[in-house]
Amino acid sequence: MRKLVVPGLQIPLHVAALLPLVAIGWGFAFDQLTANPIEEVTIRTGRAALVLLMLSLACTPVNMMFGVKWVLRLRRPLGLYAFFYASLHLLTIVGLDYQFDFIFIREDLAGKRFALVGLAAYLSLLPLAVTSTSGWRWRLGRRWQRLHWLVYLAVLLAVTHFSLQAKADYRVPALYGAVVVFLLVVRLPGVRTAVGTPRRLAERSLRNRRTADTVPRR
Repeated sequence: MRKLVVPGLQIPLHVAALLPLVAIGWGFAFDQLTANPIEEVTIRTGRAALVLLMLSLACTPVNMMFGVKWVLRLRRPLGLYAFFYASLHLLTIVGLDYQFDFIFIREDLAGKRFALVGLAAYLSLLPLAVTSTSGWRWRLGRRWQRLHWLVYLAVLLAVTHFSLQAKADYRVPALYGAVVVFLLVVRLPGVRTAVGTPRRLAERSLRNRRTADTVPRR
């Protein structure tokens, strides 16, 4: 199968990943963040963090199914942008909503299960962001890969955090949850083999045709 090469891949990724932040800035500048701007910013940053985290996890299945290796280079920047928006999400709550009143935060946190789950998701992402550099990967060796399995826990906690906040309409959280389950199940050894089989057969067939075309005819 012909390998696809996308020039200047990083530039459109950065532009797309920063669009939610630009939209928030635009809404703030023109007073378009609804009647409760703090809540609106909290929702938008949290949603951006979850979507980007899911996209970072989708890179491996896309490569498995279609053999698009360049997409693997997007995992790290997508994951870092997810952490960036998760940090903005947390900072909006702590700084704008609670005014950095940590005593009140501690008292209020105990009665909000979704907040505890969200905090656990953020803490799961924190070591991944810190150790995302090649230097940390070299220092940790094989432990780096095991540490970065925390991303699976983080995305499960993040989608649970999102679901627990749903007040009436659970369809969107359910859709996010279904996508997350698919992205995790497709990584299981048996499923991974089954998903990659059509691509491998197509690549083998293409190689055979190319070999047949190069054989001189008598």
